[in-house]
Amino acid sequence: MNGETIARWLVSMLVPWYIGTMLNEAEGRLLIERVQTGVRIEKRLLKVLKGFAEYHDLTLGDLLEGIVLHAFDGKCPFSEDSLRKIRDLKKFYGLDLDSSASHRLKEAGPRASNSKKGKSK
Repeated sequence: MNGETIARWLVSMLVPWYIGTMLNEAEGRLLIERVQTGVRIEKRLLKVLKGFAEYHDLTLGDLLEGIVLHAFDGKCPFSEDSLRKIRDLKKFYGLDLDSSASHRLKEAGPRASNSKKGKSK
């Protein structure tokens, strides 16, 4: 095995949703425009995402883009090994939410009572 073959194998084991990107590099990268966003997200969920991104040496943005693009295609972005790591991170950070909590989360604290209705722009 040459170095490139080993690198592709390693990437396929660690980050399966980037296989297509890595294998198609010879054809050229896709040029995109990224924007900064101020998305609010549940604290423990963010810790799990950051931990998972760090584990795979990805930026949080790259991880989220990969997850969303796979979800848009109706595909699971995670291998069995990745799902195990996510379970470990959820346990470590005390994240007891799962997909059944989706659309039922309500923010606690001072920001929860703020309404956009009374704000001026």
